[in-house]
Amino acid sequence: MIYTYTDFIDPLVLACRICVIAVVVIHVLLTKRDVGASIGWIGVTVLMPFTGGILYSMFGINRVRRRAKRMIGLHPWHSRTMTSRWRRAEEGRFAPLAEMVSKLTQRPLLAGNLVTPLHDGDSAYPQMLEAIGNAQNTVLLCSYIFRSDDIGHKFCNALIAAHQRGAQVRVLVDGVGSGYFHCGVARILERAGVPVGRFMHSMLPWRMPFINMRDHKKILVVDGRVGFMGGLNIGEENLTALHPTHPVSDTHFRIAGPVIHQLSEAFARDWTFTTGEELTADIFFPEQQSHGDSLTRIVTAGPDSDLEKIEYTMLQAISMARHSVRLMTPYFLPDDRFLTELALAALRGIEVDIVVPHHSNHVIIDWARSANLPRFLDSGCRVWQARPPFNHSKLMVVDRHWSFVGSSNLDVRSLRLNFEINLEAYDDALAATIDDFIAKHRHERLTHHDLDRRRLPIKLRDAFARLLLPYL
Repeated sequence: MIYTYTDFIDPLVLACRICVIAVVVIHVLLTKRDVGASIGWIGVTVLMPFTGGILYSMFGINRVRRRAKRMIGLHPWHSRTMTSRWRRAEEGRFAPLAEMVSKLTQRPLLAGNLVTPLHDGDSAYPQMLEAIGNAQNTVLLCSYIFRSDDIGHKFCNALIAAHQRGAQVRVLVDGVGSGYFHCGVARILERAGVPVGRFMHSMLPWRMPFINMRDHKKILVVDGRVGFMGGLNIGEENLTALHPTHPVSDTHFRIAGPVIHQLSEAFARDWTFTTGEELTADIFFPEQQSHGDSLTRIVTAGPDSDLEKIEYTMLQAISMARHSVRLMTPYFLPDDRFLTELALAALRGIEVDIVVPHHSNHVIIDWARSANLPRFLDSGCRVWQARPPFNHSKLMVVDRHWSFVGSSNLDVRSLRLNFEINLEAYDDALAATIDDFIAKHRHERLTHHDLDRRRLPIKLRDAFARLLLPYL
């Protein structure tokens, strides 16, 4: 009997399909913790073996965690932080929270810090530029978005001038947020000899799997003594006094004190991860002095860790609330466990206020949010819409004592896939200031009636958008 090529093609293809399915299923079962994601990847691969296998290899495998684990124990950042001035918050009822976050982050709670809120680029940019202009030794800058516009060029000029004065300048921008195909500020800085890293950026197809994981942090540390962090990117849209076409209001924080070591450490880890250069010299971690009364700590999270440290910190804080929980976020699409914790707090009589913008800069997220809100309203949470301009602040206060601020949004992408940085503070004065700021933006209360009066096509659209919650 004579066999032709076509006699073997179907069995060969079938065998390849079975192999691809088997490899993906085994890897999913051994590595994935989320049941929904596991079922989704297995289902896609079974239905479309080759397409599913390619997609899983690009977006389903967490190579970041494996690479990050190789860095653990290689650097002295942790020991530097531990030798800084610090004490436990043992005297207050928030001591269990402080102890839990210490174990979760392996960072101590540090005393002697001063944290100053700065609203919008109008307030923050001049102080940031002044700090860079006075830099003598080091400048560490990380930004998710760093636009090549007028304010971006001012930052570039200040960074180049600091570099020319002999300061050690390092700039890290996200490989997508600051432009994937073209990053103007990176080109400007590189031409001037300033070291620039583009986080998880590559034009090589086999490195494209990292495109779904972004460095969302905003960090500036100058001479290891003054720092800035929060939600503020670098772009003209944040200069609200200039009335840009699409204004963005935001909140940033100026920091001084021992916690600067932890802020520098967070930058150094991402810099080493991106470029391979280790920032361990004493010049990056000078001795610190006490500047205020805030007990503070840096909390970082991302797919390089085994636990969602920022989300766990927030969940524990909500569980300890006795009077109030205030949240302000540009995007509100939390997962079920966050929903449950907020609902339980409201049901036990805690005032839970959630402030979101009337319209964000991502319309699909607004649609999904509308479909997701009834469950919060059912439990007694109060949801408020802030009037324009679009407010990008990420703020949380519990009982006007504990505050949690930084770069993380309240959505699955931010809490699971992005690399984020937050600051927790045990400081009544700071918490009261932030709490009042959130309260000032409770412009319009959203009720069941507002959601119920949506027309059926709008409800269907919003419900469909909510199905995309894990990917928004």
